[in-house]
Order: sequence, then C-alpha cells, then structure tokens
Amino acid sequence: MRRSLPFAAALAAGAVHALSFAPFNLPWLQLLALAALFALTARAGNWRPAALLGFAFGLGWFGVGVSWVYVSMHVYGLMPAPLAAAATLAFCAFLALYPALALGVSQRLAPAAWVRLPLLLPAAWTLSEWLRGTLFTGFPWLASGYAHTDSVLAGFAPVAGVYGVTLAAALLAGAFALFALPRHVRGRTGYAWIAGAFVLLIGGGAALKSQVWTRPAGAPISVRLVQANIPQDTKFGPEGLQRAFDAHWALMQGPRVDLVALPESVFPVPLQFVPPQFLEAFGNHVRAQNSALVFGVFLEQPAGAYFNSAVGIAPGDLPPARYSKRHLVPFGEFIPPGFRWFVDLMQMPIGDQQRGAAVQPPMELAGQRVAVNICYEDLFGAVIIQAWQGDASPTVMLNMSNLAWFQDSLALPQHLQISRMRVLETQHPMLRATNTGATAIIDASGRVTGALPFLTAGALTGQVQGMQGTTPFIRWGNGPAVILALLLGLAAAAVARWRRASSSKVDT
Repeated sequence: MRRSLPFAAALAAGAVHALSFAPFNLPWLQLLALAALFALTARAGNWRPAALLGFAFGLGWFGVGVSWVYVSMHVYGLMPAPLAAAATLAFCAFLALYPALALGVSQRLAPAAWVRLPLLLPAAWTLSEWLRGTLFTGFPWLASGYAHTDSVLAGFAPVAGVYGVTLAAALLAGAFALFALPRHVRGRTGYAWIAGAFVLLIGGGAALKSQVWTRPAGAPISVRLVQANIPQDTKFGPEGLQRAFDAHWALMQGPRVDLVALPESVFPVPLQFVPPQFLEAFGNHVRAQNSALVFGVFLEQPAGAYFNSAVGIAPGDLPPARYSKRHLVPFGEFIPPGFRWFVDLMQMPIGDQQRGAAVQPPMELAGQRVAVNICYEDLFGAVIIQAWQGDASPTVMLNMSNLAWFQDSLALPQHLQISRMRVLETQHPMLRATNTGATAIIDASGRVTGALPFLTAGALTGQVQGMQGTTPFIRWGNGPAVILALLLGLAAAAVARWRRASSSKVDT
C-alpha cells in the first residue's frame, strides 16, 4: 500500500492537470499538478519508478481529458461498448507513454534532484510534448501550453508557439518542485533559481503579451457563421442532404453580410452528388446578396480519391476557390497500415481519405485572404503557418468543424481553446463555423468576441478585422522552442554528469 501511494498521487495529479484546460480554465492548477509530479520523482530512486509515475500521471490526464473518443467509437462508430472502452483505455495508455518517457529519461540522465527538477525535467517534458504532436502523425490535443491561453504565459505564444508556452510552464513547475527538497539540498542557489524563474517567466510573459506584431488589413468585414446542430446519426440518412440544405439555408438568411461560412461537410458526399438545385441556390444567394459563401463538402478527384474540402464562392465571374484538408485524423479519415481490421469494426463513412497539398493559397473572399483549416488540423501550428508560405499571406483564418461525433463533451470547449492558441501564435483572427459548437469569432488578440451555445441551431453575426504582418512564430515555427528545450536538457545533463564525475573522484 505504501509503495503504491506515489503512483496513486501521480494518477490524481494527472486528473487535476486535465482540469486546467477549457472549460475549467485553471492554468495555475496545471503548475501545481506538474510541480507535484516533478516532486514525486525526488524519491523515485531510478528511472523505472520515475517512468511509472509519468505513466500514471498520463493515465489520469488523458483518461479525463480525452475520454470523449469513446463517444465517437461507440455511439457513432457503433463499436461494441466493451471494445470501445478498451480502445479508449489503450489510446490513453499510449499517450501516457510520452510523460513516462520524459520522467524516465530525466531520472536516468540526472539522478540528483537539484538539477533535474528545475531544468532537465522541464526540458524533457517540452520535448516529449513536441514528440507527442509529431510522431505517428501526432496528437497534440491538451498539450500543456494550451492551458495558458488566458495566463501571462500566453505572451510567449507569438514568439515560440504552444511549445514555448509549455516550456515556460514546465520551468515554473520545476521551480515550485524545488520546495519539496530538504532545505540543505535546496540551499541558497535553489531560492535564487526560484526567484529568477518567476521574474524571467512571469515578467517576460507580461512584457511580450503587450507586443503587437501585426496591423489591420483593410476595414472590418461582417460575417455570419452558421451552426445547424444536425445530429451525426442523421447526416448520412436517406433525407440527410435535403435536411442539411434546408437547415443551413434557413440560417444563412438575414441582413446582408460580407461573408457567410458554413461548417465542415455540410454535404457529407462528393460534390458531384450534391443536388444541382442546392448549388444553384447557393450561387443565387451570392449574386443577390453580393456576399461571399464558403461551405464544406467532399471532392472526388480523381475517381475514388476523396478529399475533405471547402468550396468558396465570391461574387463575380471568378471560379470557386477550393481547399482540401492536409492533416487527417487517424482511423477517422485515413487508415494507418495494419489497422484496416480495427476501422472495419466501426461504421465510418468515407473513412479513407486523401491529403490536400501542403501549401494552398488562401481564398480571396469579402476583400480578405481567408486561410481555411478543417477541424482537427488546427491542432498543428506548424501546419497552420504553411498558409503564409505562398505568394499572398492570409489576413483571416477560418476553421470549419463538425464535432457532432463527440456530443456535448469536453472536446468542444477544448477545441475552441486550441483555436485561440493558433490566434495567439499568429496574431491573426479566426472564424469558427461548426455544426454543433464551438462556433465563434476570435479577434487577433485571442479574445472570443462572439460565440453560439453548444448543441443549438443558430447563426452568429458579427465583425472581424483582418490583419497583416508576421509574428516570430510564423517565421520560425516550433523550431526555437524545441531547440531551446534541447539545449537546456543537454546543459542540465552535462552538469549532472560533471557532478557525478567530481563526486567519484572525491570518493576515490
């Protein structure tokens, strides 16, 4: 019992860590949870129990934070409940391997807690988070930095992205963890480190938060974002297309706006199977209102190759603009090698899709250059900033999503928080047009200026100011944060090795 207490404490700390994200928005809770985890390693002894502490923390973190994947597999994928529960647990266990890796490697490289807690562990934690968002196509949902969209540490986002914020939070947690060490071990150097970390990170974040890297592009435009709240199990029914058109068409109406945006996969079929009268009605609306329209649909080009796409229609004789999703969801949108049997256990329509081109020009709509991203891919800041690699830089971002797969779960507010981080990184506004939520307007400072309630049908009308210019993150991406974490980790490991070598000489 006594031996299992640290692992139970780590499991509980991981669950608490999940509560630091939206909709709870308690970033200080994350610092305490991470500090508690780091402090638990002070008595771990070697890398094995340290890795198990990280694994237990990860199970609590992801078991609470991403448990909503069960809904998509069982309720809508029709996977048997026991198998869906086992698959959800296996997924959370896989994600928990990353914090286990961070703690195990840190303990192995620096057994001395006084160098591991404040420096090596934060560096390893950041690198493990980056790996989680990169390996096997990546799954950076609930990356630690997302908890700080409203904290002072958000100031680091336009400079070093979400992983820069993650590193800052981990360094603060490491400083807190030093208080777990005996006073004679911590010493005056420990207090100096704690004070320095708070001054540099809190003060630096506050100073950077007031730094503006972008400027307005043209006049504000009026927008209408449609949320039809169509249940996922009816979208593919025999009357699904007619219901989709009727619901979205009704919500599109109202005073004229410059841009109307509909969600992802308004029509969950390839474009050529959409009844011509629906597309003709959309075109007539654009001409009559002299306003732009963008909607989600699948493109099949060539035959048998499906792309989750958006089509933008502008007034005039210009051909429709198109965007195809680049970063697909494993098991939901593409099938990893060797897992066809697993996907066949679910009933996922159009579950094997193609990736769009890495660099696609923004859509010229309503006098702005709109960079579209579809649902899950706004988790990847490195993917989002590829829109700035073309000849014309975006002025507005648009996320089109369908989270009906996850009902009224934590996924909806968490996804809104993720979009806010993309705004903080780029200092460009984002519009969110979703089927069930969160449909919202986010200004260039990351503030939500308007939003619809979840799981309700409605249309959000408001204004958005396009922006131009680039932040350091747009120029350099995640590279600076990853390199800094790597350098800090190497420096801490070198110091620990030097101290071990010095101690061995003294002993001999």
